[in-house]
Amino acid sequence: MHNYTLEEGKRLVSAARHAIELSLISPHFNRELVSKLTENLKEYDGVFVTLEHYPTRALRGCIGFPRAVAPLGEAVIDAAIAAAFEDPRFVPVSHKELDRLLVEVNVLTKPEEINGPAAQRYKKIGIGRDGLIAKYGLYEGLLLPSVATEQGWDAKAFLSETCVKAGIPANSWQQQNVKVFSFRSQIFREIEPGGAVINVNQERQTSKSS
Repeated sequence: MHNYTLEEGKRLVSAARHAIELSLISPHFNRELVSKLTENLKEYDGVFVTLEHYPTRALRGCIGFPRAVAPLGEAVIDAAIAAAFEDPRFVPVSHKELDRLLVEVNVLTKPEEINGPAAQRYKKIGIGRDGLIAKYGLYEGLLLPSVATEQGWDAKAFLSETCVKAGIPANSWQQQNVKVFSFRSQIFREIEPGGAVINVNQERQTSKSS
């Protein structure tokens, strides 16, 4: 995965917010009004857009593409629209609440299968570093790296919750016929709605070293 700069992250977050704003006006808006913000971001990487209430940071929507489906500058627009209007857990975002929502963009590395004995998979997972995907047949669930940190889960709990997200029993990660993948992400998030954007990964590294 390309190592994205803070400036590139700012453009991704701005594109996500603008796509939602324009979709509220018309679902058939001119995408060029947004895509020009990210016209140079043509790498093929997975991406997720997360929306949270401000200041509680309660989840309001999160949808994306764990595997690259289009150039990043285009994929982030689709992910933002889906997070705002297509997440089945929530009603569509309204115009009046947009100014109270934080926008976060996760750019994902290519998922890699965790091989070896199924019962030992937890030993290969870094909390705060890795996100997880559990897959069994048509069932698939994904949790971003930040989820385990925010919930205080250890590696076994993280695996269990990813299986639950996939719609399969929590202990399924211990079965060899259930595939588990890990990935990493670069996280760019607004500090306040429409405000400054930070590189969350760098902020964490700075806090650890200080």
